[in-house]
Amino acid sequence: MELSPRTKINDLLNLYPFLKDFLVSLNPEFKMLDNPFMRKTVGRIASLGKVAMIGGMEIKKLIDGIAEEIKKKTGETVLIAYGEAGVDEQEVRIDTLKNIIKELHDGKDAESQKKKFEELIKDVAPWEIAQMEQRLIAEGMPEAEIKSLCEVHVQVFKEALEHQTVPGLPAGHPVHTLMLENRVAESILKEAEAIKDYVKEKDKLLDILDRLSQIDKHFVRKENQLFPIIETKGVTGPSKVMWALHDDIRAFIKDVRKRVTDNKMEKVAVDALMKMVNDMIYKEEHILFPMTLETLSEEDWTKVSKGEEEIGYAWIKPEARWKPSTESFQQALLGEKVGSLNLDTGQLTAEQVNLLLTHLPIDISFVNENDEVAYYSASPERIFPRSPGVIGRTVQNCHPPKSVGMVEKILSEFKAGTKSVAEFWIQMKGRFILIKYFAVRDASGQYRGCLEVSQDVTEIKKLEGQKRLLDWN
Repeated sequence: MELSPRTKINDLLNLYPFLKDFLVSLNPEFKMLDNPFMRKTVGRIASLGKVAMIGGMEIKKLIDGIAEEIKKKTGETVLIAYGEAGVDEQEVRIDTLKNIIKELHDGKDAESQKKKFEELIKDVAPWEIAQMEQRLIAEGMPEAEIKSLCEVHVQVFKEALEHQTVPGLPAGHPVHTLMLENRVAESILKEAEAIKDYVKEKDKLLDILDRLSQIDKHFVRKENQLFPIIETKGVTGPSKVMWALHDDIRAFIKDVRKRVTDNKMEKVAVDALMKMVNDMIYKEEHILFPMTLETLSEEDWTKVSKGEEEIGYAWIKPEARWKPSTESFQQALLGEKVGSLNLDTGQLTAEQVNLLLTHLPIDISFVNENDEVAYYSASPERIFPRSPGVIGRTVQNCHPPKSVGMVEKILSEFKAGTKSVAEFWIQMKGRFILIKYFAVRDASGQYRGCLEVSQDVTEIKKLEGQKRLLDWN
């Protein structure tokens, strides 16, 4: 076997299984190889060049170390090819890709660039295209221009990308779910393609467009769950470009729907929409998904999956709830920030919690299950004054005698579970004040206290129409 920056980890471990433990001991970043799922996904398509980059190692040092370990364990001397004059082949390919796009931008036709690409690059990986876009943005090319060239990108790189299919994934894994949604999207597009008369089948087309608009949830999960994790790896260009394309598809679905409603529908519009969605599916499954499976650890995928259910899914419900390995959970726990509060949807320090609560445009007070005042937000302009002396005092003693009966009634109903909200509004000093009480219950439904929220809604009541533009002077 010849060792080079292009040697695939999967091929290497199949021939020399003992190298797994060697690589794990060599660099903490290679710990992922202990995980069977990561070996099946990342290992299948990651090269030694990519592994060296992940571990922050020189490719020559990595290859020499592997060759020495093979000789030590088997006595075999393997052939080594570092690349021309020690040049990092990955860097050369990325620069070549970058130049191809620049020449396309300068007006070169796609066919000539495709031939140039085939001559110069034989084994392009999805993550290299992501780095190419990242560099173009860093060098000053506007994201809008890269977005406008995406269709040409796919045309030029399509043949090289065809083999970059996503390896088998467990049901419920974020990428598995996204791909299932893509299959539904394709079936909806086929329904649209089958319509011949837009006038006679207007209602059917409107129904198709309504169903297609659910793709928004597919996009929102990518934007809010997947993209942030990719960006922590220093890859921001592809997510920005793809997000802009999401917005184009959203807007075009609305535009086509309006055309249908106004009886101004043309086949070219439906064809254009179908092409936009199909191109997005192609970019996801041949560039984005393979790139993320190479780049993200199982711990990262745990973070991606958390919150997906809250956003929701397009058309389907995942076959199963994906569960990462126990080891992944241990890594997540070790990664928690010291001094932070581990909340359901993030981590905040005590200082950040205090700042958040005092910057809310509302006043809040919290009474615990024992009817004791446990907290109030000390915002600069509270509607109703509070002082530290109320903390620990029973809430009944914080109200005048004439109000105690109402307080008792609210708390009694909250504790019994018969009511969950009580609201009042008053006018005070020319202002309109909304006061609401909420029963606070834990996951098992047990009563844990009462939250009081007061808000000056005087200006909110005056709002009409829409305001979409920033009007700062």
